[in-house]
Amino acid sequence: MSKNWYIVHTYTGYENKIERTIRQMLEAGELDSNVVSDVKVPVEEVVEVKGGKKKSRKNKFLPGYIMLELDLPEIGWKDVCGSIRHIQGVTGFVGTNPNVRPRPISTEEAKNLLQKSGEIKGEKNVRIKQSYTVGDQVKITEGPFATFSGTVEEVNTEKNKLRVMVQIFGRATPVEVDLLQAEKI
Repeated sequence: MSKNWYIVHTYTGYENKIERTIRQMLEAGELDSNVVSDVKVPVEEVVEVKGGKKKSRKNKFLPGYIMLELDLPEIGWKDVCGSIRHIQGVTGFVGTNPNVRPRPISTEEAKNLLQKSGEIKGEKNVRIKQSYTVGDQVKITEGPFATFSGTVEEVNTEKNKLRVMVQIFGRATPVEVDLLQAEKI
């Protein structure tokens, strides 16, 4: 037996409640902690700039799904999966019928989901909810060029950077700023 990650489909909005229920079942001994290792609701941090203020919140990037790390036994897997399926709000394991043994997701998929949610140490993924296009007028709010205004010349969403053309001493100069250091005018 080996531990694998499984995806459980739930009613949207019930994810945290089901996570709590599974943890309570583990504490009460209704689920074997040797079988159910971990339960996670995949969330990502979203940073939004409104009125010059940064607001950070957690968004579920897989609404209606939770991740379960299970070490399913060959014999008795139906009991474990049945008790999980009978939790109110759970519709079943993704990709299988109730009478068929659930299939785990690949380790690569699990690693990508956990990394996106910041569970795996390393670079934490923070998504910035701000859309800029080339030609937008922006005001730089932080850094050495604070209070300068200019036109967006390039948007690099992978690095969360903008290249803005600002007027410095009467000359158009390209300045690279973080997405959070600028706001649309």
